[in-house]
Amino acid sequence: MPAHHPLDRPVWGALTTRQAALAIGGPQAVRIDPAYGLFAAAADRAPSSLAALGALLPEAGEVAMVEAEDWPDIPGAIAQPPADVTQMVAGRDLKLVEADGYDIVDLSDFDAPEMFALAALTRPGPFFERTHRLGDFVGVRIDGQLVAMAGERMRLPGFTEVSGVCTHPDHRGHGYAAALMSVVAGRIQGWGETPFLHVYAHNAGAIRLYEALGYRIRRVMKMTVLKRA
Repeated sequence: MPAHHPLDRPVWGALTTRQAALAIGGPQAVRIDPAYGLFAAAADRAPSSLAALGALLPEAGEVAMVEAEDWPDIPGAIAQPPADVTQMVAGRDLKLVEADGYDIVDLSDFDAPEMFALAALTRPGPFFERTHRLGDFVGVRIDGQLVAMAGERMRLPGFTEVSGVCTHPDHRGHGYAAALMSVVAGRIQGWGETPFLHVYAHNAGAIRLYEALGYRIRRVMKMTVLKRA
């Protein structure tokens, strides 16, 4: 199935190029190593590709497709109703916000337990044992506690996704998210790539923030969660 733009099929693009080392499957369907995430994709709409994707479904748990269009039923799968997610891409006028009165630090495996706990509390999106290894992550610590973070997720030629953006409920309103996203996006641009992101379409507040930072809505995508029938 030809894509009009690489970001129409970000999961397939990432797992067959720059993040192929994290892919499980073959030429007709792939899913990311479950320690890193739940994303999966088929090569195309051919019955054999759809069957290959169905064969990758775990006995327990789920996978998620992120596609520009609705897809046919996947053999052996139960699909939740697709959720609309807004895909946004950084424009040339991307605003980079500096930290004001606090430090931004690089995060590593040492910080993984706190990162996982913060993501579990704030639910910025799927976050697993090794999600923090998908790219660089940065954070803000207040009195030693990790209270905000942002990082990278899907990587495909020319594009890197900004993801994992979250702030502890007790520490919101200080501009941490904007400053952290600026560090992540600035590094991506420094490599000559374009930052992009996904946000649930109903999250109007987040979309307004990202637009204020210079992200532009590219299109509404469909995220479909699948589990074995």
